[in-house]
Amino acid sequence: MKQEEKLKTAAISMASDIKVQTFGGAEKTTETVADMEMVQTIINNWNAMSKKSAELTIEQYGPPNEAIPSRLIWYNNGPWKRTIVYRDEIPHDFPQPHTDVIEQVIDYRVPPEMFNELAKFDGSLIVEKTRGEVSSRCDMEAANFTAINVMNDICTGKLTAEKGRNLLCEVMSAYMMNRPAPYAETFQFKVSTGETFDTDKVIIADEMLHQATEKVEDIIESDSSNRTI
Repeated sequence: MKQEEKLKTAAISMASDIKVQTFGGAEKTTETVADMEMVQTIINNWNAMSKKSAELTIEQYGPPNEAIPSRLIWYNNGPWKRTIVYRDEIPHDFPQPHTDVIEQVIDYRVPPEMFNELAKFDGSLIVEKTRGEVSSRCDMEAANFTAINVMNDICTGKLTAEKGRNLLCEVMSAYMMNRPAPYAETFQFKVSTGETFDTDKVIIADEMLHQATEKVEDIIESDSSNRTI
């Protein structure tokens, strides 16, 4: 890629950043729902656990908003920002052998100093610092509730990773034995409803930033001219 094209690409990216941070609209959701006949055709070809998870999620939240051969996606379903049921399974042996097929997401800003502790707690807990999200990927919704509730306890200093692992085992055992298990049933903390992005800070070289900024100004000027035509 030529330098001119590199700077132009960087400028478009900077302009997009300014636009999104000023006016919002970084994340868009699909409001319509997928055709259930098509959904059923898709999941009929899936393995047993993926198919079961899809059926349970449809029963709980209705048809997905998006459906492709590899996954079903729901937006703003119940307490979740996003739910994805995958065709492809990931083997996972904690707290017992199972496959991860359902990922569920909330807005949550994890303190950077807690990243390592959360990695020790559960490898299927996914933290996205820039996006300001946490998700859990497991075999059932109850396990995702539990993992994220324990994650919050670790982030707020109530538990260490090791104690969190022990608690998750206790909660899931109680849930499977049909005993009271609040951590597996609903969030035990108030989930953020505002933006939790962490945009970090600018450290790029001044000269490159200046050239890219000039390109941004050209793009904004051109965009404004096109709108007035």
